[in-house]
Amino acid sequence: MTLDTQSIADSFVDKPATKRENNRATNQEAILSAARLVFAELGYGGTTVRDIIRRTDLATGTFYNYFDNKEQVFLALNTQIGEELRALLAQGRQQAETFEQLIANNYLTYFTYYANNPQNYALTRSNRGRDGANVNLEGPQVKAGLAEMQIDIEQAMALGRVSKVDAAMLTAAVGGVAFSLLDDMMQRDTANPEAAAAFATRLFMSGISS
Repeated sequence: MTLDTQSIADSFVDKPATKRENNRATNQEAILSAARLVFAELGYGGTTVRDIIRRTDLATGTFYNYFDNKEQVFLALNTQIGEELRALLAQGRQQAETFEQLIANNYLTYFTYYANNPQNYALTRSNRGRDGANVNLEGPQVKAGLAEMQIDIEQAMALGRVSKVDAAMLTAAVGGVAFSLLDDMMQRDTANPEAAAAFATRLFMSGISS
């Protein structure tokens, strides 16, 4: 029996998306884009599935082909935002050559992301307290991001770039300063991530000996 190597190779090649697959992706993105606006404007509690669909060209029933309820849409958006921001933060920390640069890059990336994406800030800010919890501090993406930062801080300690202290508390302190200053920055007439990052870095580094 002759082995058809070309057929085997072709089976591993990614096939172009079908029209149906493209339509599904387009519809899902339309729902997510609309939900981002509505959640930011009305908050989680004030938003209904109908409010979201009204911001699209889709029929109401189409929503349920992709999501069971608004909770799933909200979680999908927060996952999107969290993964995007975490990747940027990790990249900024990896580029740092000193501990101060690590902290400065972390703050600048965080503040710049929300300054450039005010809808994402409005979405997360308006939904704090949902189900009795602060989703900015307790959500899985935030916890994952803080855990990643703690690993980088521990590595900096191991390399002697900063004094060895409680890494978990240090990480919590960095995150707490970021969360607090973000609100102040975004509520000003003009968001200035560079100034916010410089202030946060000076404030934070004044209590750390390297």
